[in-house]
Amino acid sequence: MSTGPARRFERAFEGVVDRANVGVDGPAVPPGPWTVERAYAYCEELARAHRDALPLVTRLVRAEMRPHLLALYAFVRTADDFADEPEYEGHRVEALDGWEEALRRASRGEATHPIFVALADTIQRRHLPIPPLEDMLSGFYADVAVRRYGTFHELRGYTARSAEPLGRLLLALFGQWQPHLVRFADELSAALQLTSFWQDVAADAARDHIYIPGEDLHFFGVTETDVKARRLTAGFRDLLRFEVARTRAHYDRGRPLLDRVGNQLRAALSVISQPRTAVLDKIEEADYDVFTRRPTLRVPNEEAVSAGTATSWVGRRLGLGLATLASLVP
Repeated sequence: MSTGPARRFERAFEGVVDRANVGVDGPAVPPGPWTVERAYAYCEELARAHRDALPLVTRLVRAEMRPHLLALYAFVRTADDFADEPEYEGHRVEALDGWEEALRRASRGEATHPIFVALADTIQRRHLPIPPLEDMLSGFYADVAVRRYGTFHELRGYTARSAEPLGRLLLALFGQWQPHLVRFADELSAALQLTSFWQDVAADAARDHIYIPGEDLHFFGVTETDVKARRLTAGFRDLLRFEVARTRAHYDRGRPLLDRVGNQLRAALSVISQPRTAVLDKIEEADYDVFTRRPTLRVPNEEAVSAGTATSWVGRRLGLGLATLASLVP
């Protein structure tokens, strides 16, 4: 199971690219012409094909914001496929190179691929900064090239490229790109990605990715062989207990963001963050056994989600006032 940056983006909203139309030298262009409206529809179909819980978030924001969320998702998810999906083995870097060039062209108003036609419109309308998009791509490149992190500082260098740019993009998307909010968004974004690391220790190790810092493995007397063999030792339990506690500290430092943004972004961020903190609860309830069963939290899927059920679910699970949430849904 892949746990690259876009999977964490997908799970944050938790929890197809037409691969024939994406070439190894970059994104080939599906049959056009691609109007902005049709390009946004393409992004929506991509999200629906992945059958994740992104629709839950889009139903908690006003209609005019939904296409922009979908365009951002499509950009990230497709790049993550290049970095992680088996069919791109052997030419991942070439595909990412093409995606990076397509982003440059889109920033110059030369987009041809539907995802970038939609993204270019979002960049213009919502004043999205380009550097965080470029940073996210550098995170995908790192996912291809780097399989171990010696220190937590190195791991945070990775999240600074793969996770934190997304939080900054969401701030910009909702028109709340203020410097004093970025620090909180960075902490929250890092916590989300760290949660996925601990949730997916087994799956990541199976593909020879170990995100637990080497210094932590050494301190708790756990070896890479232990992790790959799924040995649930006392040392591993202590190690994961430490990582979960450290991740909760990041959530605590990022949580003030929810009190400093508008209702729409607050609802979206709550849907993103609260289920992920509940995953940490699941890890603790399992006594840090992430090998026998992957800790998960069930959320409404696309078929089950309507505007009304989304409002009800979030109100029950996240403690947000139903009247406030209802005001967000057109």
